Amino acid sequence: MRTTIGYTVESIGYVIGAQGLVSFASQTFFGTEWGWIHKVADLPSTAYLGIVAVGLALVVTGVKTRKAPQTRKAA
Repeated sequence: MRTTIGYTVESIGYVIGAQGLVSFASQTFFGTEWGWIHKVADLPSTAYLGIVAVGLALVVTGVKTRKAPQTRKAA
């Protein structure tokens, strides 16, 4: 179960981090709205960097909660 949870948290982290990065870049460099986060909340461009940090934290948490592969002992 921990392996599934780790992969799920990690996957959600990738999506959130990517959306935060895309939203930050679009507002900062192009002055437009890309991604789907702007449809949920109207945030300043610097707040999207916080969303990127949350995404990275979820990725790190997901990687750490994975179960290590069990090694077999030689008979």
